[in-house]
Amino acid sequence: MLRFDPFSDVDALARGLMTGSATGTKRTPRFMPLDLYKVDDHYMLVADLPGADPGSIDVDVDHGVLTLSAQRSAPSDDGVQWLTSERFSGTYRRQLTLGEGIDSAAITANYDNGVLTVTIPLAERAKPRKIAVESSGSSQAITTGTG
Repeated sequence: MLRFDPFSDVDALARGLMTGSATGTKRTPRFMPLDLYKVDDHYMLVADLPGADPGSIDVDVDHGVLTLSAQRSAPSDDGVQWLTSERFSGTYRRQLTLGEGIDSAAITANYDNGVLTVTIPLAERAKPRKIAVESSGSSQAITTGTG
């Protein structure tokens, strides 16, 4: 089970107010957009990391916290006269708190075409299961009165 961190939005707002811009600067990314959904016995986390250096992408689990980080290098400014600069560069980072029912040893990640996909499986003990109902072996008829 994944838990929502209500303070992450407050932290992001506070960082934006302290730096004077809630939407980021010309060269610093402010967020890593992601989708999180459950399919059968696992969660899927899909994060947009366009232009991230593949070797810089790091997925780490430590004490129930999943941390995603990546670096996008800035182009060289040598001899360049910028007319507009809207593409971010720098470090992206997101953290999610994992619940007790996650198999953190089996988490896998794949980066393809600017999208990081992380598969987060449920632990065996957290998966739903069917409980067999046994009978005592003797049949008991149930009668109803018609009268």
